[in-house]
Amino acid sequence: MTNPPYPELVPTYPQLADAAARWRHHPQPGCLQGKTIVVTGSGAGIGATTAKTLACFGANVVLLGRSRKPLETVFDWIEAHTQTQPVIVPCDLENLSEEVAASLEASIRETYGGLSALVHNASMLGPKVPLALYPLAEWQQVMQTNITAPFVLTKALFPLLDSADDACVLNISSTVGREGRAYWGAYAASKFALEGFSQILADETEQAGRIRVYSINPGGTRTRMRAQAYPGENPASVPVAEAHMDLYLYLLAGGKDLPPTGSQLDARTWQP
Repeated sequence: MTNPPYPELVPTYPQLADAAARWRHHPQPGCLQGKTIVVTGSGAGIGATTAKTLACFGANVVLLGRSRKPLETVFDWIEAHTQTQPVIVPCDLENLSEEVAASLEASIRETYGGLSALVHNASMLGPKVPLALYPLAEWQQVMQTNITAPFVLTKALFPLLDSADDACVLNISSTVGREGRAYWGAYAASKFALEGFSQILADETEQAGRIRVYSINPGGTRTRMRAQAYPGENPASVPVAEAHMDLYLYLLAGGKDLPPTGSQLDARTWQP
């Protein structure tokens, strides 16, 4: 690699350093210093990449996910390679209650004193079958994880976000959440709902101006969920999650010339 934009990442996070050479936006190192950010589904895939990237740029990341072991792997990596203070929150979004979400809010308030951003990344794919054959129980599981849990978390954490000078909520959507396709069932329906949730929250908070809200469509990305959805696809034909992180950093760091709150962004085509 010739003159990487972030040479300090080359020995610690070479995948991110390599992707950063092709980013459209190059944020300043430490641009997230002092920020606390919750990332759901941060044990694997885009969520793990997001958590590690945000920590590399200075954020204290609340690692929220269903299984402790993957979260511990990400936690250990962040502790070994950054000077930030991550924390693990094992949480099964399929069974998330208002009481559990309220406890999380209290813990974040006590540990960090505030919250800068919330990244709703966790998703469940569900079966790819016709709607006429879709099992009700699995429909309900997907809807709970992909749209009800983001609502419950946002509601519980809203006081912390609303107390920040410039908070941000990122709702990670999908191509099939903007244009329905056959056999995508509850996953597509839940992402359509997430897009609507994003627009409603943006409209409700725009006047106060303390919370910015965006939906991001990562597009095809080299993850385990992508492999489940497209088992015959060559993984090398789609980008790694690190390729999208400039957009995440651009939105989460704040500053001038940002898209209007409520914007729908595509990680493959956006321009700063």
